[in-house]
Amino acid sequence: MLKKVLGIGLLLVLLAIAGYITIAYYFTFSDGDRSGELIKFSRKGYVFKTYEGEISQGISGAKMFQFSVMDSEPQVIEKMKELQGKYVKVHYVERMRTFAWWGDSNYYITSVEEDKSPHQFK
Repeated sequence: MLKKVLGIGLLLVLLAIAGYITIAYYFTFSDGDRSGELIKFSRKGYVFKTYEGEISQGISGAKMFQFSVMDSEPQVIEKMKELQGKYVKVHYVERMRTFAWWGDSNYYITSVEEDKSPHQFK
């Protein structure tokens, strides 16, 4: 009887953990686009190496947008490396929760493209 109760209890705990991870991964709080100058993009971390970046959304870096890029997005990672220092437009999803192996931010970039800066003078 005790083994059965422990087995059911363990199964319920495992199902709860799997459910939490599934909801954290698939449920997005918001999504949208942001644009600005891509001033930082790097791979960092002691145990889990993640791709992190920052976009300056104002003159002289008055407003910063910090984001992560998941390893499952290699085309976005390569494009970010190419566009560093340029004005970009990114599409992101915001997740309610994150895990250490996903990155530091709740904002995850799903696409990036070069954009025209509104601050360029003719």
